[in-house]
Amino acid sequence: MINNVVLVGRLTRDPELRYTPSNVAVATFSLAVNRNFKNQAGDREADFISCIMWRQQAENFANWVKKGALVGITGRIQTRSYDNQQGQRVYVTEVVAESFQTLEKKDNSANQSSMENQMPPSFGASDPMDIPDDGLPF
Repeated sequence: MINNVVLVGRLTRDPELRYTPSNVAVATFSLAVNRNFKNQAGDREADFISCIMWRQQAENFANWVKKGALVGITGRIQTRSYDNQQGQRVYVTEVVAESFQTLEKKDNSANQSSMENQMPPSFGASDPMDIPDDGLPF
C-alpha cells in the first residue's frame, strides 16, 4: 500500500509545539494550499490542511517556521477518532508530516530574528548556477 503526501503551502498560524506526558514533542499546524484552478468569480481558492509533526522535526519546525512561511512537507494521511465530552465519536483526518523544507529565503527586514544563520538550507533559496546555454545537455 502507498500513503504518501507532498504539500506546498503557507502556514496559517505559528506552529503549536506541545509535549506528551512522556516528553515527546508534537507540533500541530495548518497549511493553506492553493488549488490549481479558479472559481467562477475568477478567484483562486485554497484548502486548509491540518498537519501534525513529531519529535525533533516538530521542535525544529516550531523554532524555524512562522505564520505565512512557504514550506514543503512530505508525510502520510492519517485518520483517527475519539469521543468528545458529549460522548460523540469525532473523526479527524490529518497529514502526519515526516519532513519539511523552507521554500523561500527570509527577507532582510528589521523584524527578522537572529535565527537566520541557523535556518536550514531552503530549496531554491541559493543563487542559480551560472551555466551557459550551450553547456546544457538538452
